[in-house]
Amino acid sequence: MTDLLLKRDEPIWRAAMPWLDVRSNDEHTLISYRLARALLRLHPDADGFVVLTALLLHDVGWKMFPEDKLAAAVGPRPKYPELQRAHELESVCIAREAMERLGFERGAIDRIIAIIDGHDTRPSALSLEDGLVKDADKLWRFTAHGVDKLCDWFETPPKETVAMLESFVLPKLVTATGRTMAQALLAERASAAWMADALERARRRPSCVRKQRDGA
Repeated sequence: MTDLLLKRDEPIWRAAMPWLDVRSNDEHTLISYRLARALLRLHPDADGFVVLTALLLHDVGWKMFPEDKLAAAVGPRPKYPELQRAHELESVCIAREAMERLGFERGAIDRIIAIIDGHDTRPSALSLEDGLVKDADKLWRFTAHGVDKLCDWFETPPKETVAMLESFVLPKLVTATGRTMAQALLAERASAAWMADALERARRRPSCVRKQRDGA
């Protein structure tokens, strides 16, 4: 089994960690990082250092806002949509300071910052690297962890959450590779949601029968 993080990326992860202990951003970041590594294997022409560094630092800015507002800042009907842009700007500041402290070259810093600054709010990708970051970030939502978190945040059942992902998030993926991965993850999550719903209906049915019998 390969290491979760590439050795070169461990200092970046350590720099990001203090900023990621809100809204499960630590797990989100690691899952998205691994999804990006999968995408990069199919896009060998992309600069993996830029992609993976941007992913490790892209959401550090959420730490700067009240935690009770974070879940309501995203989704089809966000209550605080302005926080999407605000967290990008905060992430840019935190990420730039971290990369300068780690001794990154100015050119690399500028490329990575350009991706972080707009990873959620910019509808089109500036480059292949930007597209891969956008897709890996969104692909987390299609995983078991992502669906569970979205169900909690939006207070929606799994079937409704999966339907939202298919209709609202899937069309926003940039690369054909990302869309294929999302559809594969959707197949698993949709099946799991359907089975959970079917099992819940089956569990309730005997109870209803007993109530009818007792009432008679």
